[in-house]
Amino acid sequence: MPAWIYEKTFRVQWLGFVSKVPGKKLATRFRVGIFLLCLIPLLRLFWLAFHDNLTANPIEFVERSTGYWALFMLLSTLSLSPIRLLTGRSWQLQYRRMLGLFMFFYASLHVIAYLWLDYAFNWPDIIKDIAKHPYVLVGASAFMLTVPLAITSSNAMIRLLRERWKQLHRLVYVIAILGVVHFLWLVKKDLREPMLYAVILALLLAIRIYYRISKRKA
Repeated sequence: MPAWIYEKTFRVQWLGFVSKVPGKKLATRFRVGIFLLCLIPLLRLFWLAFHDNLTANPIEFVERSTGYWALFMLLSTLSLSPIRLLTGRSWQLQYRRMLGLFMFFYASLHVIAYLWLDYAFNWPDIIKDIAKHPYVLVGASAFMLTVPLAITSSNAMIRLLRERWKQLHRLVYVIAILGVVHFLWLVKKDLREPMLYAVILALLLAIRIYYRISKRKA
């Protein structure tokens, strides 16, 4: 089979798979599956802690792990709309709220680990650390912006805020940029992982900007 025919056939089959709207039962299974997958990082931390295997610096490991997964959940949430733009299907958007709340959950654990495990709520030392390491301030700013998004994530708040809800939740792009900058600034030597996150975020934003410009021209 010629390569171009194989490529075209594979592309049609793949787009047909990702664009197929799942039934109610399958959508529920997806929801349960995603929920359980999102719990794996937390269960892994408990497992490692139970077996005393949180590396030589357990506090730093917990901070890095929860921060990593918070950013991963955030980028996963942001990827759902570009998928809609690329495939023309929107059924995956029903999982956006759950992923966003898991992002807030892991971000909260990240902040709690920093405030409690690392500094035992010693606010003078925390202020000194922020002054010494500005990336902490960037991360704190990102987390503070997630709070109103989590509070207003319910259907009741969507109905209450109406158009202002959309305007408020555009903060997610600012949060994502701050989160990536926080990660880049935090890592001193090996920048490959934070750079990967930066490239993924840039790609997701580029897709949205491209389609928005194309829509305006049309």
